[in-house]
Amino acid sequence: MREIRGLVKESVVVVTIMSSLFFVQTVNAETKEDVQAQRSEVQSSIDEKEQEIEEIKEELIELNEQILRLDEAIEDNEQKIDETESEITDVETEVSDLEAKIDEIQQSIERRNEILKERISSLQENGGSSSYLEVLLGSANFIDFVDRVALVHKITQADQDLLESQEKDKLEVEKNKVELDNKLEELEDMKAEYEDMQKHIQEQKEENEELKEELKEKEEENSEFLDDLKIEDEILAKKEKALKEAEEQQRTQEQAARGNGSNNSSNSGDNAIEQYSSNSSEKVSTSGSTVDIVTSVGEKYFGNSVYVFGGGRTAYDIANGRFDCSGFVSWSFKQAGISLPASTSGLSSVGSKVSASDMQPGDLVFFNTYKTNGHVGIYLGNNKFIGSQSSTGVAIADMDNSYWKSKFTGHVRRVGS
Repeated sequence: MREIRGLVKESVVVVTIMSSLFFVQTVNAETKEDVQAQRSEVQSSIDEKEQEIEEIKEELIELNEQILRLDEAIEDNEQKIDETESEITDVETEVSDLEAKIDEIQQSIERRNEILKERISSLQENGGSSSYLEVLLGSANFIDFVDRVALVHKITQADQDLLESQEKDKLEVEKNKVELDNKLEELEDMKAEYEDMQKHIQEQKEENEELKEELKEKEEENSEFLDDLKIEDEILAKKEKALKEAEEQQRTQEQAARGNGSNNSSNSGDNAIEQYSSNSSEKVSTSGSTVDIVTSVGEKYFGNSVYVFGGGRTAYDIANGRFDCSGFVSWSFKQAGISLPASTSGLSSVGSKVSASDMQPGDLVFFNTYKTNGHVGIYLGNNKFIGSQSSTGVAIADMDNSYWKSKFTGHVRRVGS
């Protein structure tokens, strides 16, 4: 189809050029300056289209890089989900084993209680071979009686000690089960957080794929339009040449008629090609203060980063914008020469705790997501913070947002003075 379109364009060029030459030879209604002005506009449009196509290509490169980052993040987070699911299975097995052990201990206690009940009942009876009373009354003498009393006491005390030991074991097992239940709940919350994170990353990837297709279509449309502009420029160039030749021929005839050789032609009609400079990189300047650095150093990752659990600890992660929340905070402060832990639990105890009403830019703000202090960011002021969020990567978030508002309990820490 494109080959047919190209043949049609070539035919149009030939026909238009022949028509232009015929027109110049007959009626010089269009001046060279008019054609030069038209051509200048066309060339300007060509420059703009070429610049636009170049920008689209650069945007496509960035999108492809972001899609690769998202693919890696999806793979890494999928591994974390698998590991968490495996851990959940192990904990569920432990809980099941403990429940079986509790049942076994309880049954043993109940059996022992039944035996004691039978013995107590036998003591209240007047006869029977199993009666402790019969054992005592069957004493041959006082010394035998004392021995039998000691024996009965020893038996009953052993039963009582066994019951107490079983009760103690039962309480210990139940305590372990409670701890495992809490761990299981935390793992379930963590898995839900990972799955939600995975959903956001997948949505970002799908959006980028759609944008990529749109950009490719736009690039193709602009390329076709650029081809048309170049054909138009070629036509105007031929027309300009024909008009210039006609103008020179007319001027020669006039000079011959006047008998003078005045020739005061100027080059005022030459085309001036306007040069454009684009993609000027504007460097973000910061003062040397810690606050200025930690609150602005992450801006370069806006729109080209991705949340990865455990990210931000290696040169590869940092080069490719792969951070989790604590990894990003630790990296940001490192740029200001301050070494901080790279985990939320470690960060939750650094510096000094300050009141939420006294928050200042550069303070650490903590949120209770899937666990206490499960997320951390750097406060910017105006109730906003910068951090690596699972749904956006490195970005600025609003603490007045219903989600973050519900997760913020006022835990703020200040590092340094």
